[in-house]
Amino acid sequence: MRSFDAEVIVLGLGVHGSAAAAALARRGIDVIAIDRFAPGHRRGSSHGRTRMIRRAYPDPVWNDLVLRAFDGWRALEEESGAQLVHRTGGLYAHRGEAQLQGPGCVVVEDPAEMADLMPGLAVPDGYRAVHDPSAGVIEAEQAMAAFHGVAAERGADVRWNTVVDGWDSTGDGVSVRTDAGDLRARRLIVAGGSWMGGLVPELAPLLEVWRILTLTVPADQPIGEPPNLGAFSVDHPDGLVFGVPDAAGNGVKLGIDAGPLWDPETPVEAQTDAETARLQELLGGFVPGLDTTSVESAACLYTMTADRRFIIGPLRRAPQVIVASACSGHGFKFGPAIGEALADIATGVMRDDLAFISTTRREL
Repeated sequence: MRSFDAEVIVLGLGVHGSAAAAALARRGIDVIAIDRFAPGHRRGSSHGRTRMIRRAYPDPVWNDLVLRAFDGWRALEEESGAQLVHRTGGLYAHRGEAQLQGPGCVVVEDPAEMADLMPGLAVPDGYRAVHDPSAGVIEAEQAMAAFHGVAAERGADVRWNTVVDGWDSTGDGVSVRTDAGDLRARRLIVAGGSWMGGLVPELAPLLEVWRILTLTVPADQPIGEPPNLGAFSVDHPDGLVFGVPDAAGNGVKLGIDAGPLWDPETPVEAQTDAETARLQELLGGFVPGLDTTSVESAACLYTMTADRRFIIGPLRRAPQVIVASACSGHGFKFGPAIGEALADIATGVMRDDLAFISTTRREL
């Protein structure tokens, strides 16, 4: 039997696969990283200029992973020499009791205090909010480029435009079938985003793929820049409306955290004029006075679980195969932390702190 082509193969170069490839390469691990599309493609969930980062989360079980994520972004900034995170503060408005918590986060009930914290955001009457002073904006495109650069510079073999037909567990590792030939490795990390249900069939019943819409409007509008506007979300009948401010000339972006089911094998359908107009209406209502002319109307895919928790860890039937799935609309911010976790697991390091999102929790 021929020798291994790599110690670890990573399938999928979205944010988590890219971060894992970089983390493994940093450790001197021989890694091949594969994606079926070209760099910067728009078929998945990791494209676009910006993402939100926050400490505010619905359950304290997330707090350690959030801390690791913030630390990871700082480390990647130092390594890449690029500023990847802009701290803007965040205000998360909702009906009823407080839904979020986290280190440094406080519940705000007084509308005047909300207006003082974020003058540009019009919080609906009767809503409460959680203020997160650590929240901000990630430079997503630059972050992806930084992960890819680190991976390549540290020796990872990064292969784009390579289609994976499937994988098989072998006695001492895995075999991966691609349109460029078969590859063998001791460990396999599957971070296939919206294609996870096909790559790992036992995950399919747990996952839904949604088509999600966002709108970006012209930059350099003071009402849409910190300190007037920070990261925000508003509990709304249409779904959770989320927004990121214009922190570095990227423009204000707004989206709705809900959408129809979508087959990832079908290129995501572009926004209709009516859909764009609805996002403009929402943005104009929540940030009065903002020019909501569309600079970019984008559609992307979210891979969702029912409880919005990720699925991370080895498979019971093939322990040498590690999955990273279901960002559920909030996974980008955890990129460096998930990448390090996947590298740990692939090299035999136990991560009991991830029990709340582990494969064992779902008996996989």
